Amino acid sequence: MVFIVLFALSVISLLIGHVPVSYILNMEGNAQVLLVVGRIPRLISILITGMSMSVAGLIMQCLTNNKFVAPTTAGTIDGARLGILISMLIGVSGFIARTFFTFIFTLLTTGLFVMIINRVKLKNTTLVPLVGIVYGGILASITFHIAFEFNIVQGVNTWLMGSFATVLRGNYELLYVSLPLLVLSYVFADKFLIAGFGKDFSKSLGLSYNTVMNLGLVIVSLISSTILITVGLIPFIGVIIPNMISLMMGDNLKKTLPIVAISGAIFLLICDIIGRLIIHPFEVPISVTVSIIGGTIFLFLLIRRPKHA
Repeated sequence: MVFIVLFALSVISLLIGHVPVSYILNMEGNAQVLLVVGRIPRLISILITGMSMSVAGLIMQCLTNNKFVAPTTAGTIDGARLGILISMLIGVSGFIARTFFTFIFTLLTTGLFVMIINRVKLKNTTLVPLVGIVYGGILASITFHIAFEFNIVQGVNTWLMGSFATVLRGNYELLYVSLPLLVLSYVFADKFLIAGFGKDFSKSLGLSYNTVMNLGLVIVSLISSTILITVGLIPFIGVIIPNMISLMMGDNLKKTLPIVAISGAIFLLICDIIGRLIIHPFEVPISVTVSIIGGTIFLFLLIRRPKHA
């Protein structure tokens, strides 16, 4: 069923735009060029981003054993943004080199958050994302202070606005890095789940706790940094999709991970279609529609889960 929904939404996404649908269906004029250069790359970017961010959120929730942790509520995205800024200031040239630098910086800031959560035992699980938001706010304040000193605040603001409007053939291929990471996440799904129960429990089952934790952090950091550099900030999706699937299907990670990935792509497609239709022929950035819809769902999950724990 989810594959049918995904296929139907993908077709709708390809047909939405300034060019009439009849031109696209009949391949009239430059319709073929429009599809190959613009709309198909955009669709692929949406699918990969939705799947990757959802799985990244699921991995972080397993590693921290908390349902409300995700790249956008754990300072991961804020760390990536600070990494981009520092790479620009120190003169890191080249798209790949800057991406690698951002990845390393994201890995360090995400690892620091996990260390904080492991050392500070919070009785209420809903406090964990609040700690993450505060932590992300500190990183964001550092970023904007540095940007203000070097008069590049406007440039930093553009990284906050996630959008697929500028995705064309030739500038989205970095997202393909996420595909092998998704496969790797599925292979190590059970190990991520076990690692979330703690170091002693993992060792009692013969699992190398540090290795699994580091692998999970590498996957999350690499996904977050590539998406932020290529597309921009996409909030909430890493929190709400894993939680919604968990409520319906339970916490068997091996079973739910593919559904989480597909559901993330479906959710992002829906938000993108709404953003392209609501003020057509203009477009609302994807980060705005995701923030409104995802934020509402996130508040519902925060209120609901303590009552049905």
